[in-house]
Amino acid sequence: MPDPLINSGPVPIAYRDVGGAGRPVLLLHGAGGNLAQLTTLAEQLRPAHRVVAVDLRGHGRSGDGPWRWDDVLDDLAAVADSLGLDRPAVVGVSLGGMLATLWAQRHPECPGAVSLDGNPTLGRPEQLAGMDPGRAATELARLRAAFDQMAAMLAEPLTPEQVTAAKAGQQATARRYGADPQDWVTAFERNLVPCDDGRSRLRPGPTLTGQLRTAMTSIDLLPAYRDTRCPLLLVLATEDLPEQEPFHELYAAYRRATTERLATVANPYLRVRQLAGASHAMVVERPAEIAALITDFLREAAHR
Repeated sequence: MPDPLINSGPVPIAYRDVGGAGRPVLLLHGAGGNLAQLTTLAEQLRPAHRVVAVDLRGHGRSGDGPWRWDDVLDDLAAVADSLGLDRPAVVGVSLGGMLATLWAQRHPECPGAVSLDGNPTLGRPEQLAGMDPGRAATELARLRAAFDQMAAMLAEPLTPEQVTAAKAGQQATARRYGADPQDWVTAFERNLVPCDDGRSRLRPGPTLTGQLRTAMTSIDLLPAYRDTRCPLLLVLATEDLPEQEPFHELYAAYRRATTERLATVANPYLRVRQLAGASHAMVVERPAEIAALITDFLREAAHR
């Protein structure tokens, strides 16, 4: 049965009501993902919460629309209003974590928000600490080139053979993390759109991908960390993804700068947790631990 759509806003938004009898939680995926990627985390959260996962605009089964932060927050508000979710908590991964932070800033009545490594994309010298400026410029240029190459590859339609190979890659990665390979294939297929010539395209498309890159690189979340008046938990990665290892020096400097900037924020509503041994993929690496951390934080926030 296909997931239903919320059509009350300018962009139809697909959602999946996982159920549960507790306080509602909106669950948000990362850039290039979709709600199916959060199946395991949603099930882990369901004993304590009513979990509703969404496909962000341009992803999964949701409609297309330009990426403007306020518009996407309006999408989420439309989901909450249409489903009658009273003051939902918001939990997001990566891009979804950035949205959770912005939601917390916009909604002081929110009972709690959790950002799972929802940091701006690395791309600017001021995002680095303890790195020689010349070396930083060289490495940032190399990283941008890698991002450009990846974006160009994802923009091209996939042949049936490439789709088969990509699914095999998803299965192999799932096994590496001890996850269900079929769940990963299902999530991959959710972002596939068939073309007339027998090939397939991946969502989000090239236009939205470009908008996302610009938005995620240029945003400064420090004002949101300072302004939020609802409980906000930031869970930060401490290790590189395999794809980040060739840029280890760069990402280490980025993590240092992020920690230093957060140390300047004096806000009793903000809590920062560096998760030892966890990478940006913490949700698939340690879903039970992440779910317990979220549940405990939201329980404590409810009693503040």
